[in-house]
Amino acid sequence: MNIIETENLTKVYDGTRAVDHLNLRVKRGSVFGFLGPNGAGKTTTILLLLGLIQPTEGKAYVAGIDVQEKPVEVKKISGFMPAESSPYPTLSALENLLYFAKFYRIPREEAEKRAKELLELVGLSDAANKKVGAFSTGMKQRLLLAQALINDPEVLFLDEPTNGLDPKGAVELRELVRDLKKEGKTIFFSSHILPEVEEVSDEIGIISSGKLLISGSQEEIKRKFIEGRYLISVETKESLEIKDLNVGLIEWRISGSKELIVYAERDIREELLRELSEKGYTVVDIHLHEPSLEEVFMELVYGGRKE
Repeated sequence: MNIIETENLTKVYDGTRAVDHLNLRVKRGSVFGFLGPNGAGKTTTILLLLGLIQPTEGKAYVAGIDVQEKPVEVKKISGFMPAESSPYPTLSALENLLYFAKFYRIPREEAEKRAKELLELVGLSDAANKKVGAFSTGMKQRLLLAQALINDPEVLFLDEPTNGLDPKGAVELRELVRDLKKEGKTIFFSSHILPEVEEVSDEIGIISSGKLLISGSQEEIKRKFIEGRYLISVETKESLEIKDLNVGLIEWRISGSKELIVYAERDIREELLRELSEKGYTVVDIHLHEPSLEEVFMELVYGGRKE
């Protein structure tokens, strides 16, 4: 079941489409990696999903709630860790969380209990009563995560959550994301850092210039990407001296003397094996090249290819 859905969601600023007819589906209880370069439209999408800005056209639904019609209801069930924000420096970590708990009208006793549990969760228990102005960037990021969880949200929106974190802090944050998923939360994880999205996400959407280029599980994305252009590598025992191939392909070439590289519109490994055997060649190895997520991302975003 989808917890987030959009229908042609669009936002135009001064003639520029920051988000362009976005059709997004996010499954309940999953980690959805929203991957794209800086300026791709990731933050604008989150703001639209939270009802913090109004779309130019299109619709968005979170947990079945129409975001435009009931933005307050969406905020009640959502948590948001913005990319560029800072807790109040003159307040302690605990005071920051209690302050934000008031927006959700959480009773004082319950808020204190929740805040202390969250500070423990993000590793800030020892700094609970220290002024945030003295915190490191990593400590502030962890406090912002706790702040986003103060209302025990169904959906957690994380916008570039590892900004400013050292490698250890980034690893710890990703571990927290996995723990929160185990609790049943849906996590919308927006980032331009491919390895971290790849590590934590159940499904991924790649966005560039406001357009969703491709989405699905990592395996689904790879299959969609190679559809219509399969790369097959064949190694033979004998040196290759081929004039033509009578199987359906786009192009082929001999690499070295004993390797054949084939591009085809479908997986033609069986036909290749049969024809090469008929021509007297012994096939030592034949395999389909599966692109990495990085290759998919680089070609889709920077190579001009569309889904």
